[in-house]
Amino acid sequence: MIIAIDGPAGSGKSTIAKLVASQKGLFYLDTGAMYRMMTLRTLEMCLDIHNNYDVERLIKENTITIEEGGYLLNGCKVGLEIRTPEVDANVSRVSAVKEVREAMVKRQRELSQRSSVILDGRDIGTVVFPNANIKIFLTASVYERAVRRFKEYLEKGVELSLEKIEEEISKRDFQDENREESPLKKADDAILVNTTGKTILEVVDNILEIMENHDG
Repeated sequence: MIIAIDGPAGSGKSTIAKLVASQKGLFYLDTGAMYRMMTLRTLEMCLDIHNNYDVERLIKENTITIEEGGYLLNGCKVGLEIRTPEVDANVSRVSAVKEVREAMVKRQRELSQRSSVILDGRDIGTVVFPNANIKIFLTASVYERAVRRFKEYLEKGVELSLEKIEEEISKRDFQDENREESPLKKADDAILVNTTGKTILEVVDNILEIMENHDG
């Protein structure tokens, strides 16, 4: 069983997928975290984020994986450092590099070689697993997604205006939707779930219902 959840930044993909995985006993693979780790490494090395050659070289020289226990970059666990505004602002550029996406997709397929897995990202249902058993596309208004990200930053002690976050999310949407490699888009057979105005538990229940209907 493979469940693919796609959607733009701040739509609730990771939070929702984790909860569904916990309730249904699924392996959860946060593919976005993989691109974030690559972005973090690029920034740590002080490389030009727009230099494809340097970014391509890094993907070959560094090991990125996800296990039940967390995210690993070259064998070392990473956490909140991949969730900073700086990483948020640059991850779209890094993930748009063809060689990076090809390497990540290969690794995502390898990590999903188990009985039941739920993955979230931007091209899971269209590129990584076009034959996934269930495809869901989460979305929400830009303003709502900005408010969610604003609250997340506050909890981490990061001060960034709501207006700036809304601007960054709109910019990232444009980049993700218009990149040449694996652009963000809803698969034709994906079920659209709009999370605007809904609580996390309401969305989780919605997806669990979709899964039950599929099983039935």
